[in-house]
Amino acid sequence: MTKQPDEELRGGKMLEAARREKLSKIRELGIDPWGGRFDDHMPIGQIRSREGEIVVEPVTDPESRRAPEQHGPKVRAAGRIILQRKKGKLIFADIRDWTGQIQLFIGKNQVGEENWDLALCLDLGDIVGVDGELRRTKTGELTIFVERLHYLTKSLETPPAKHKGLNDPELRQRMRYLDLIHSEGVLDRFLNRTKIVQSIRNTLASEGFVEVEGPTLHAIAGGAAARPFTTHHNTLDIDLYLRIALELHLKRLLVGGIERVYELGRVYRNEGISPRHNPEFTMLEVYQAYGDYRTMMDLTEKLIVDAIDATGQSMKMSWADMTIDFSPPFDRKTYQELFAEHTGIDPSQADAVRALAKSIGLDTAGKHLDIVKNEIFEAKVEDKLVGPVFVTDYPASICPLTKRKADSSDIAERFELFVQGMEVANAYTELNDPDLQEELFGKQLEGLAEEDSMARMDRDFIRALRHGMPPAGGLGIGIDRLVMLLTNSQTIRESILFPLLRPEAE
Repeated sequence: MTKQPDEELRGGKMLEAARREKLSKIRELGIDPWGGRFDDHMPIGQIRSREGEIVVEPVTDPESRRAPEQHGPKVRAAGRIILQRKKGKLIFADIRDWTGQIQLFIGKNQVGEENWDLALCLDLGDIVGVDGELRRTKTGELTIFVERLHYLTKSLETPPAKHKGLNDPELRQRMRYLDLIHSEGVLDRFLNRTKIVQSIRNTLASEGFVEVEGPTLHAIAGGAAARPFTTHHNTLDIDLYLRIALELHLKRLLVGGIERVYELGRVYRNEGISPRHNPEFTMLEVYQAYGDYRTMMDLTEKLIVDAIDATGQSMKMSWADMTIDFSPPFDRKTYQELFAEHTGIDPSQADAVRALAKSIGLDTAGKHLDIVKNEIFEAKVEDKLVGPVFVTDYPASICPLTKRKADSSDIAERFELFVQGMEVANAYTELNDPDLQEELFGKQLEGLAEEDSMARMDRDFIRALRHGMPPAGGLGIGIDRLVMLLTNSQTIRESILFPLLRPEAE
């Protein structure tokens, strides 16, 4: 018979009351249930690596039914109780930290009366420390035979049921702390995210790049065509924007003589939420003086390959029900050839392009042909790019920050890296002609509502270019999407610790 909500509520209150009763008992024993400093404990993964130090004494009496004597190293561990079984004067419990899991054996005769009284206050979710001897049980399970118990934190909430668990994705994201504790593989995924980010920093440092921190509050929302979040500074009485890109301030630093520079940080776009989009996300932008977009291709490959190595994975890895092969070099194909390959239409044939657009429900009225082509590319080509593949040489008219090819002014020296239909990286040979840049900015802003793009032209950036920015390559990588791919996560919300959610109902 299914429990009614009021029954579940009463049951939850009874469980909480039982935990609070144990909380009082711990205090009566003269012990702080919230613990304190616990020095010299060893990570559980490291404790498990000491299994080879266990010595088993040989049995001298072949008729004896006694188990062989064991002697193991003395260890000190701390972790959260995730399993617990009581058998008379024995308690078996599994504790877990961020390196692994191990069983505890707590016997009344082994720990003494006071420690036993404390052990009877244990609940799932409590955090404990133990001193004991590392041995194996009769069944061969690696176990800490506890000699002394230390209470470090009492858990007053009942953890989710083992089988019912945290199945609702929104609940898992809202209560990420429980997701990390109880959902298989989640903690490892986010620890791998830190390894990926650290690897990126290490690779860039090895290539001579320096990391900087640009402003997150901008007077002008520039560097991308996106809707910004707006805030207000009271003292100056001006509106400001949370940054939508990192680009324009980093390029100012190229002008200033920082020849290899990057920033890895949050950007904000007041736009939709989807499996591939979160309004707050992590972006890497890199700029290299005297490079170009081909320089950035080589760097992108190295960043990704090094990140995979840092997580200890093979270059051939699973993602959903597919396998992605990140073995370098990645494929390189032009925008034009991919358009023709997947639509069957020559992209230079304007009438055919517009006819195709209309046939798939795209509005072409008043739109430049390259805009129409790009909408077709997004609708019909991108999802078919299994990759990793560098899509190169985009139409120049849709790339206002990009240098044109010397032999073809209508083609921009730009690439996007696609993997499983997702854009992961975007790079240019950067435009450093201030007059052309000003002209292109003007065209980009024509007819756009203020909330849809940059509030106004960043004239100080143009002024900076007039002082001379060296020829350069620039690269942007969406870190959350890269983490999705390298940790087999199917939505961007599973690669971000705390994605944006609606507030809980009161």
